[in-house]
Amino acid sequence: QVQLVESGGGLVQAGGSLRLSCAASGGTFSRYAMGWFRQAPGKERDFVAAITSSGSGITYGDPVKGRFTISRDNAKNTVYLQMNSLKPEDTAVYYCAANRNGYGATSNSILYNYWGQGIQVTVSS
Repeated sequence: QVQLVESGGGLVQAGGSLRLSCAASGGTFSRYAMGWFRQAPGKERDFVAAITSSGSGITYGDPVKGRFTISRDNAKNTVYLQMNSLKPEDTAVYYCAANRNGYGATSNSILYNYWGQGIQVTVSS
């Protein structure tokens, strides 16, 4: 059973930066594509970014393109989300997820097998 634990969230002013980390255990991390999703209060869960198992393929959701960067370190079993130029509309609970079935850097949340518990990111105006 794969376990995912997010860290690095918190409160930041608009225009600031945060880096989220997601540490994986209990599986072969280097075989999984990884994704980040977010959910704001009263809204559906939205795709943020995804990266293939090797790191060679990356996809971003339109609202974060040019501001967020996803990366991974397979030696550390960790995926990162660097968030720059944060906006109040980026406020949400952020989740990392693992996809073990070779779907690559997909934005489809249904294709992810494992999820973290989520971490709050709040951007003040």
